[in-house]
Amino acid sequence: MSETREPLSMRAVVRTWWPLAASWVLMALEGPALSLVVARLADPKIHLAAYGSLVFPLALVVEAPIIMLLAASTALCKDWNAYVKIRRFMHIISVTLTALHLVVALTPLYGLVVRNVLGVPEEIIAPGRVGLLIMLPWTYAIAYRRFNQGVLIRFGHSITVGIGTGVRLAANAVVLAIGFVLQSVPGTTVAAAAVIAGVLSEALYAGLRVRPVLRRRLRPGQGSDEPLTTASFLRFYVPLSLTSLIFLGARPILTATISRMPNALDSLAILPVITGLTFMLRSLGVAYGEVVIAHLGQFGAARVLRRFAIWLMGATSVGLVIVAATPLSRIWFGTITGLSPELIDLAQTGLLCAVLLPATAALQSWLQGVVMHSRRTRSITEAVIVYLFASTAVLFAGIAWGRVAGVYVGLGAMTIGELARNGWLVVRSRSARTALAADLAP
Repeated sequence: MSETREPLSMRAVVRTWWPLAASWVLMALEGPALSLVVARLADPKIHLAAYGSLVFPLALVVEAPIIMLLAASTALCKDWNAYVKIRRFMHIISVTLTALHLVVALTPLYGLVVRNVLGVPEEIIAPGRVGLLIMLPWTYAIAYRRFNQGVLIRFGHSITVGIGTGVRLAANAVVLAIGFVLQSVPGTTVAAAAVIAGVLSEALYAGLRVRPVLRRRLRPGQGSDEPLTTASFLRFYVPLSLTSLIFLGARPILTATISRMPNALDSLAILPVITGLTFMLRSLGVAYGEVVIAHLGQFGAARVLRRFAIWLMGATSVGLVIVAATPLSRIWFGTITGLSPELIDLAQTGLLCAVLLPATAALQSWLQGVVMHSRRTRSITEAVIVYLFASTAVLFAGIAWGRVAGVYVGLGAMTIGELARNGWLVVRSRSARTALAADLAP
């Protein structure tokens, strides 16, 4: 969206936010849906751990350098030349990362990583390799989808993003239903196949829906007064890419440390179930990031966007507290997800360790949006390094103590890390927030 002196209204913020929020919530349903089916197939504990604590974290680390393409596309695709430059970058980095994914999954490097580095239980190693191979198209599909979604959001088509997520979930559901009916396919295989069917369907949908936007809004030959150069793009994107790499690299560290704590297999099995539930509320705050980026150029936007962020922090945190402190948690983990009684008890207590995570997501979206608007993206990288140090310190303290189940330590580490990350962003974004208040206040 272009900068304008027209005052930003709360209604405009909600109009941009709700389709993205719906999209993220629908996407967040993917994790619980996978857990629901895998928990009802053979050897559920093994396959919940193999997919949720091994395959998915490794796939996330490989895709980390492209995950910020959504923010970059939303912020920078102002004209055709910028669009073409970022599209070329997307193709090159996607091919490179897909090749890396194949090397990790097919060569002895896999055994080195999962046994010697992560130290995961032996039972999940073999199904984990199969799942990782099935996930091979993951990075390219995610990059293509996020790049095109950024263009759609920038030019006012955020509702299309939500529809695309519905397409993704429909594809997920078909594969999960087949796996559930057959009952003979391992849970890790079913989960990985469902995820890939979903991301490929959503990527195809995004690619088709962006075409009319390109014809109307980003015509070939169109330029701008400040053309995007390779150097300026890399200055903007590399810090964001490093941020994703460091942050998502913390997931395998989480797996590695939990594997060395009490109740390792149970903790690895239950962790993705808990984070899947919390992410449904966190996603409401995560979706806000693109809203801030899209609207901060408007007159009076800072005050309106800040107020909405505060409201979002309160609403999402209260929602998770209600679930964690009432019988709703047992209904979710037991009746809906289908966990065994011993895992339900572990999950209920673990959820209490995560009640602050939704609030940190909303605050982080506001602060990171301010930083991206000022083009000082190095601060975001610094913040995620702070997260890594803070969370890792808690994890290693848990190993040294050796008396607490790994899932509790892991969720506590995530919470403390996010609080530290937001604290750093508060400090580093102060000058940008001050400038916004002075320049854009009505």
